[in-house]
Amino acid sequence: MTKADVINQIADKTGIDRSDVTTTVETLFAVVKDSMAEGENIYVRGFGSFVNKKRAKKIARNISKNTAIVIDEHFVPSFKPSKVFIEQVKSSSKVKAANS
Repeated sequence: MTKADVINQIADKTGIDRSDVTTTVETLFAVVKDSMAEGENIYVRGFGSFVNKKRAKKIARNISKNTAIVIDEHFVPSFKPSKVFIEQVKSSSKVKAANS
């Protein structure tokens, strides 16, 4: 499913104009990205959490040049679904049928 598919489904289910839904969805994504870039985590009850995970400093190897590269400590965005979200996906018959 693409972002356009999500926008179309929201517009169809709510009756809100597609351009308004597009603006809202784009703004939501912008707020999530900007907040996480500022170090804030986002918690949505019943859906999940967008959190910054810390990656420790490490030494990586460039095999082709046989050199070591130091990768500094950094943060990467991560999503952790809520228990309600996980249970809904686990109990879905469509997901079970697709994986069979």
